Amino acid sequence: MRVAQVLGKLTLNVKLTEVRPANYLLVQPLGRAALAGGAQKVEDFLVMYDDLGARAGDLVGLVEGREAAMAWHPAKAPYDAYCACILETLNFQPVLPVEAKSQ
Repeated sequence: MRVAQVLGKLTLNVKLTEVRPANYLLVQPLGRAALAGGAQKVEDFLVMYDDLGARAGDLVGLVEGREAAMAWHPAKAPYDAYCACILETLNFQPVLPVEAKSQ
């Protein structure tokens, strides 16, 4: 499970019969530096299936990969991750020093 911040909601223009009606959100996974209060360096974005009601700005716990699509097996799922939980608070105290990666 990874922690991510919800950036906003996705809207589909064309209805596909194989896409189940739901909330699809654009999220940005947070790295160790961002969790420790530093600058965000992770630049990947994911499409997340949400049935818990997460909103823009919320921190969520997400599950990626094949596990995210197993609930609809054998059908294919059009998203990268699903929302496993909405986080109210996060207390991250890294044991190892957090270093910002240079680009």
